[in-house]
Amino acid sequence: MSKTILIVGSLNMDFVVQTDKLPVRGETISGRGFQMLPGGKGANQAYAVGRLGGRGKMIGRVGKDIFGQQLKSNLESAGVDTSGVLTTDGESTGAALILVEIGGQNEIVVVPGANATLCPGDLEATKESFQEGYLLLQLESPLETVEAAATLGRAGRMVTVLDPAPARSLSSSLLNKIDIITPNESEALAILGCSGSSISLEEAPEVAQCLLKLGPRRVILKLGDKGAWLAWEQGSQYFPACKVEAVDATAAGDTFNGALVVALAEGKSLEEAIAFANRAASISVTRLGAQTSIPTRAEVEAQD
Repeated sequence: MSKTILIVGSLNMDFVVQTDKLPVRGETISGRGFQMLPGGKGANQAYAVGRLGGRGKMIGRVGKDIFGQQLKSNLESAGVDTSGVLTTDGESTGAALILVEIGGQNEIVVVPGANATLCPGDLEATKESFQEGYLLLQLESPLETVEAAATLGRAGRMVTVLDPAPARSLSSSLLNKIDIITPNESEALAILGCSGSSISLEEAPEVAQCLLKLGPRRVILKLGDKGAWLAWEQGSQYFPACKVEAVDATAAGDTFNGALVVALAEGKSLEEAIAFANRAASISVTRLGAQTSIPTRAEVEAQD
């Protein structure tokens, strides 16, 4: 039986518009294909866990509105336990405004709403959930809450996986509590205090080693259509990406993280888990939306 996966993080309703090109500052453009879709990095990863066959439990906050109810129901439809999702009076459910360009690139503005009220005390109230298994974290919740979750995870002997998004610098006290960190290119550079948004395959080993020195035990550098680079103290390994026609990159990283932890919770090696996560993420970019793009277990296994 696979181990439980606890996800602490955000729940958002995504408002998605497709465009021929992304606007520049001050420009008004025409869009098409407006959709309202469930999202939020925490909820996306929780949904991926459930959809891919894992035993997931979500901890987060929503507003007392129809969007919060819809987000919880959607997670439950994938088999995710939402008993840890609390309601905040006086705050709206988190929202994200997403523009998707033909080819898959996007621009996203997130309004935290109730997500900003998730506090360490909320985690203490469900302390019994932080026992063994796996813990998935992201950065759309207050940093003090993320670090409190990592502390509880370490005390409960959980394997803690951090998706450091949105990109920002992070404290050593947090990074030293992380077993696996999974930044994309811009996030890796932000953690290291560097400018830019792209890392070549030739640069990846050095960047990954620099991240390791900050505290995490393993680094999985997500390089988009270039694949992924795994690094640990004694070595590294490259995992090429699956070749697909990208439509929308929204939640590809969340799909990767959810799939990674599902595979690990089933006892697969880290190398096997990364290969499984690569396949899941490659399917997700061929579809529009966040949770609506996440594949089933059968779809991923069909790519073996």
